[in-house]
Amino acid sequence: MLMLEQRIQQQFFDSADLQYQTAESLARPIADAAQALIGCITAGGKLLVGGLGGGAALAQHFCAAFVGRFERDRPGLAALALAVDAVLLGSLGARDLLDQAFAKQVQALGQGGDVLLLIDPLGHDAALRAAIDAAHARDMGVVVLGGRSVLALRTALRETDVLVAVPHDRSARVLELQLLVLHCLCDAVDMQLMGEQDPL
Repeated sequence: MLMLEQRIQQQFFDSADLQYQTAESLARPIADAAQALIGCITAGGKLLVGGLGGGAALAQHFCAAFVGRFERDRPGLAALALAVDAVLLGSLGARDLLDQAFAKQVQALGQGGDVLLLIDPLGHDAALRAAIDAAHARDMGVVVLGGRSVLALRTALRETDVLVAVPHDRSARVLELQLLVLHCLCDAVDMQLMGEQDPL
């Protein structure tokens, strides 16, 4: 039992260490991502949010905070989770369809001025590249949240796109930090739209 408790404590320590180690280096790209989302929303655009693997649940959580509320009441903001279709296709084993799932939804739903937000802890390169290409064809901005492997996508991104890469290979740690990044984005958007919140 003691060994199990120590292992559990180590999970907490490892997660906290990663957050401390990356707070400074990720602050700028997260701020850039927040500005992209704010620019989209204030111009009347919408967010299309796609998550792969554990990122699918994060995409739904993020959209719920945007359409509903994060920590304070405000009018709903336009955000649509694309994750469900991709998850269903993936569970059917249709790899070629999975690679195109987000791209097809972006082609059908995306418009100029919208932003595509992709969340992927593992690096599904083909699916992400296809979605990015589809977004660019629609004159959309792109924000990508990924792990270390997502750095390979730099060549697919435009100068105005944003890449937030968690420098870790373990998907559990990447997902934990991606959730924090999404909460930072929600907080930044609320602050920009409604001003500073009184301290709790």
